[in-house]
Amino acid sequence: MKLLMVEDNKSVSEMMAMFFQKEEWDVTYAYDGNEAVVVFKSDPESWDMITLDLNLPKKDGMQVAKEIREISKTVPILMLTARDSDSDQVLGFEMGADDYVTKPFSPITLIARIKALQRRSHMANGDDEDQNKNNGFDITTDHFKLNSNTHEAYLNDNLIPDLTPKEFDLLKTLAQKPRQVFSREQLLELVWDYEYYGDERTVDAHVKKLRQKVEKAGPQVIQTVWGVGYKFDDTEVK
Repeated sequence: MKLLMVEDNKSVSEMMAMFFQKEEWDVTYAYDGNEAVVVFKSDPESWDMITLDLNLPKKDGMQVAKEIREISKTVPILMLTARDSDSDQVLGFEMGADDYVTKPFSPITLIARIKALQRRSHMANGDDEDQNKNNGFDITTDHFKLNSNTHEAYLNDNLIPDLTPKEFDLLKTLAQKPRQVFSREQLLELVWDYEYYGDERTVDAHVKKLRQKVEKAGPQVIQTVWGVGYKFDDTEVK
């Protein structure tokens, strides 16, 4: 894996370097926001993962994430933040982050979260025999179709725009079982691939952003089942 770690605290980078070396990952370090954008732009297609500190000199992590997302909609971004408020986490997701880790964190935890995000990203872009049976789409209904290889989803043949990897995973998980209700806890386990220990704000923030993008393509198909969770239902779509 080729990873870009954006972190202004060099002691943190040096600590993580030992663990990255053990994993045999190819890691490049950037120490401020401007440097991070320049390094990423130098070869956007080469990066498999970005860990992005929120509090950076010259340009903060929110702006860096926004600029990276303008270049790449699919590169996974794991945000590192000392902040733990709802508004900061929601804003981070809206800027394009796929996951976050709150400081201070253990190196083992960060490695596990990177692997989980990488695993989900590979699954979203992996091959599937069923795709060949449906002209490349591994999920098809009367009004919806999704292709994991191209990372595209369509509603009434209109492309749902600018899906981040995690939004795509969430939509795919729901659409694979239309009308089945998923609790927030189930979605945390299925989409994020680990436990958030009851932090349901992550799911709600992603659903909110996903709905905004779905509505740009057609009628809303992500439904809330009050007191239970969320479901995909396009049976009422015309």
